[in-house]
Amino acid sequence: MTKEKLIHSSRYFQAVSIQKNNKSETTEDILAEETPVAIVYNGVSHVVMMASPCDLEDFAKGFSITEGIIENVSDIYSIEVLKKENGIEINVEISSEKFTRLKELRRNLTGRTGCGLCGAESLDHVLKIPNLKKNSSTFLSTSILNALKNFSTEQVIQKKTGATHASGLFDSDGNLIKLKEDVGRHNALDKLIGAASNLNVLDNYFVITSSRASYEMVQKIAYMNLKLLVAISAPTALATRLAKELEITLVGFARNNRYNCYTHSERIIG
Repeated sequence: MTKEKLIHSSRYFQAVSIQKNNKSETTEDILAEETPVAIVYNGVSHVVMMASPCDLEDFAKGFSITEGIIENVSDIYSIEVLKKENGIEINVEISSEKFTRLKELRRNLTGRTGCGLCGAESLDHVLKIPNLKKNSSTFLSTSILNALKNFSTEQVIQKKTGATHASGLFDSDGNLIKLKEDVGRHNALDKLIGAASNLNVLDNYFVITSSRASYEMVQKIAYMNLKLLVAISAPTALATRLAKELEITLVGFARNNRYNCYTHSERIIG
């Protein structure tokens, strides 16, 4: 089998024939695609991630922001997505100032599905604290519960495959503004951040993630200057400490009309 046949880099999901319960009867199942995606800055390869082959311009923008490669999307001059025999290449042209800085901090890594730390050069590169703006937003408990209902109904790829994560941006009433999906939870959030860079995101907006809340998920929403992260699963201990330090309200186990608040519960009203 050739690499091109092995990697279906232009498809979001793939139909396959399966046998159920070890019987001869066959049926069709839908599987999520995952594809090697290389991000190249100014002609120099920086990282390869396993990702869903959709919304890749948003992925490049969000990754560039949350990795501290750029400070604003205006630092990006162009993005070109190219299908290759063995995956997808995203060519990102950034300002010479940001590229010079990137070369000084450059790291080579190969990401795996759901991996958020692979290849950091030193411990100093693990916790990246963005410059924070003052934000005294509060949130209604009813809005969080309303957002959870909207969140579960809008995951198109997850409904077909059962194999993807999602991150959604919601307004103060719990209405969905934007949602992105990917086989990797960090990728989904990066795609959302990239898409949100073109929107007027208000201080009282918040994010829901379908995964657990790792420290990096907290870090990423700090780049959006948002103060509420809602996770369907549990947070990690480091995530709670970081959320407390960054004055971010961290909610976990948000499902079935209930949730647990781990940090800065004073922001939630009702």
